[in-house]
Amino acid sequence: MIEVEYNIILVIVSYAIAVFGSYVGLNLAIRVPAAKPGKDLYFWVALSAIAIGGAIWSMHYIGMMAVDMKMPVSYDIGLTIVSILLAVLFVAAGIVIVGRGTPSMVKLLGGGVIAGLGVAAMHYTGMASMEMEATMSYNTTLLIASIVIAIVAATAALWLAFNLRGGLQRFGSAFIMGIAVCGMHYTGMAAMEMTHTGDMMAMASNTDSNAINSSIIIFFGSVITLSLLWVVAIQSVPQKTNLVFGE
Repeated sequence: MIEVEYNIILVIVSYAIAVFGSYVGLNLAIRVPAAKPGKDLYFWVALSAIAIGGAIWSMHYIGMMAVDMKMPVSYDIGLTIVSILLAVLFVAAGIVIVGRGTPSMVKLLGGGVIAGLGVAAMHYTGMASMEMEATMSYNTTLLIASIVIAIVAATAALWLAFNLRGGLQRFGSAFIMGIAVCGMHYTGMAAMEMTHTGDMMAMASNTDSNAINSSIIIFFGSVITLSLLWVVAIQSVPQKTNLVFGE
């Protein structure tokens, strides 16, 4: 069994991306309820899903690179692309279900489950994309716990997205969402159990620099993208809507 270690700086960076993406996503999602059907609706759903889903994906990959696997690790490009598509598409579905039409607890829970399962699918698809000389298995209890956390976090995010109007409220909520997203990710990472299949001496390698360089690219790419989305958000004043999740 491999005992992994974490680069605390990259862990903090992963949390920062989750917070920033959550804040931008919340500011974009509040445009969805009042958006006109058609291009206007697709536009705001797409941007909010890219902000939230994309930030979760970025947080996930930076969080994976924060782990010292004690061996060189590469990533399958196909599965990596699939993982980000899962996050964005499932979050978009959750936003549409909860943000459109007559609000209800059933829709909130349904949207939360769909978005949460999408986030979990993104996480474990991303884990499957790792290519290294080791076999990977999961602790069932922690795996289930990570999926539950993902669903709870997604449900809370969707509720916050359509019920908070104050800028300060959304800012504070983004920090809470960041904790929830990271909680899911690092619980999923804790569920991972790896066993070396190659020569320990041959695999001994300093991969810290590669992980940091890759994390820097993802971080700044995410910051630039989220900053552009934030500009779009603040340029458009949303119409007031009152979503009450009752029945």
